[in-house]
Amino acid sequence: MMENKLDIYAPFDPDNDADYTAWRDQKLVDYPTSIEQLIVEINDPRQLTRAEFEAIHTRCRKTNLAIYAGSTGSDPDKAIPKLLGKQFGLTELDCNMGADDDGVTALKVVGGEWRDGYIPYTNRPIHWHTDGYYNSAVQQIRALQLHCVSPAASGGENALLDHEIAYIHLRDANPDYIRALMEPDAMTIPPNIRDGKEIRPERSGPVFSVHKDGSLHMRYTARTRSIEWSPSPLTRAAVKTLETFLDSPSPYIYRATLQPGQGLISNNVLHDRSGFDDDDKHTRQLYRLRYYQRITDTQGLTK
Repeated sequence: MMENKLDIYAPFDPDNDADYTAWRDQKLVDYPTSIEQLIVEINDPRQLTRAEFEAIHTRCRKTNLAIYAGSTGSDPDKAIPKLLGKQFGLTELDCNMGADDDGVTALKVVGGEWRDGYIPYTNRPIHWHTDGYYNSAVQQIRALQLHCVSPAASGGENALLDHEIAYIHLRDANPDYIRALMEPDAMTIPPNIRDGKEIRPERSGPVFSVHKDGSLHMRYTARTRSIEWSPSPLTRAAVKTLETFLDSPSPYIYRATLQPGQGLISNNVLHDRSGFDDDDKHTRQLYRLRYYQRITDTQGLTK
């Protein structure tokens, strides 16, 4: 389940209660309880001041996410989120099949193309998930950015939950839930077959895993189709407990509708999206950037 037993993994070892308790208590001290506490007003996201970088980074260290509110408004330049990400060490983009050649995906309603068969390119709601849960083990998505160019006329709200909070909730409920969700066959994504051609093979893996740098990683989707959970009763009970938590009014679940020039930077936290409606004056378009790296501690650009 874990690559080794180095001390750095201690908080996430289900058999190590002492280190877990110490980590959990520190994690929950002064934990933000409103989305407003996670919003950082900045000037130019392409070149953060040291104070702006530190404000965003402090929030990411605590909650694995932050919302920035920049001055670029509806500027459609994709370099805006790319340069912001670069300052946090995010450079290895996942060039998934929905992305443009530069690795950035434009999320908007698309008709008459293959994309209209995939929910992110429609106005339908998207259930809780982490991005890239269907990726291979060597291409896991560890950081995610969303950048708003224009919001919908109505709807399009994101719910956000730090995956470490989800881990705490499950472990406190029953440590065996964590053991079950760390099994290599906990969650299987069937192959993606389109027009008789296999686009992606079947992928199995754990829900929770610990990266070699000691960070906790999560792959999850609340979809009921195109997913196969382990038949283990513990796994099924763990999934049900998580689903109940995600549907609860927990103060740890944040909600935000990004406005022009605003964006999310995160270590691929759990998130969903409500349905939305466009009109003649408001067409929702967000840029999505997926990375194989986590947010780093050192600013990559200076001002």
